[in-house]
Amino acid sequence: MADEVKLFAIAISPFVCRVKLALNMKGIKYQNLEEDFPNRSTQLLRYNPLHKKVPVLVHNGNPISESLVIVEYIDDVWKQVPIFPQDPYQKAVARFWVKFIDEKCIPALHNVFGNNGGEQVVAEACENLQVLENEVGVKGKRFFGGDNMDIVDIVAGFIAYWLGLMEEATQIKIFTEDKFPKLTKWSDEFVNCQVVKEILPPRSLEILPPRSLVLAYYKKRFSKG
Repeated sequence: MADEVKLFAIAISPFVCRVKLALNMKGIKYQNLEEDFPNRSTQLLRYNPLHKKVPVLVHNGNPISESLVIVEYIDDVWKQVPIFPQDPYQKAVARFWVKFIDEKCIPALHNVFGNNGGEQVVAEACENLQVLENEVGVKGKRFFGGDNMDIVDIVAGFIAYWLGLMEEATQIKIFTEDKFPKLTKWSDEFVNCQVVKEILPPRSLEILPPRSLVLAYYKKRFSKG
């Protein structure tokens, strides 16, 4: 009997895209259930009553919430194309970088656009990006995970794609090739991978909104008036 896999999603969410990328990397077929926020479906509220948000993966009737928890679950259940390193030490290192990106980098970037590009918040965001600049491409690696993407690349995908949309929406540019050449090269490699292109808003328009709608979301979010 085939697995039943459903994903409660919203296309503009980078956290949903993490899960879609993990499923795509593994070649797992799933039913994409697009939510209409703020009108959450009764199913979503039943499966995630605590946070009432996406993503929620439902595997054979069992719901799993929170993007990183879902991705790790996917990696544990479907063994093909590992997302987390198999070596315990390397796995711990990957988790360290995931935590750094989620708890330091992404909040700092949001602060830049939420505070109209203030000098102090820009400096903090660039300092965090510089840490990643120093890490990616070490010893000629194509991705953070080496020659193939891993969990760090999935989480850092926010920088590769969504950061550019926020910059375009606010006309505040901090992520430039001259400042971050290795991170820019990594970003280009990431967004041009077929498994990534298939789940980003410019593609698969039958189930995802055009890029312009995602851009409009960020313009509204960071608007000052």
